[in-house]
Amino acid sequence: MEPSVKPWHGISRETIEWHPTVDEEKCIGCGMCATGCGRKVYGFDYDRKKAVVLRPVNCMVACVTCANTCLRDAISFPPAERVRELIKKEKILVAARKELDERKEELKAALTPQGDKA
Repeated sequence: MEPSVKPWHGISRETIEWHPTVDEEKCIGCGMCATGCGRKVYGFDYDRKKAVVLRPVNCMVACVTCANTCLRDAISFPPAERVRELIKKEKILVAARKELDERKEELKAALTPQGDKA
């Protein structure tokens, strides 16, 4: 099942330039990125033994988990400052705070051990 591409804080995901880039010279074909990405951003070229970014818009904006698990630093992302600028430009903090208030009970409950209600 493919994850659906949803807007990020009300902004069409297709308009946000955020996705990994694989440096083929550094990539050793271990598959950590392809098997570890829950949003199915990656495919794998079995002939060349290299990870391939197949679904860039599936990448969660600001996520860099795959880069953190890459043993050879073969995965890079745009500078994090780009996301911060987008947050400021699009006034995303206002929407995030509103959502935080709306989801107070849900998020507060998520902090208790094993999800038990407080």
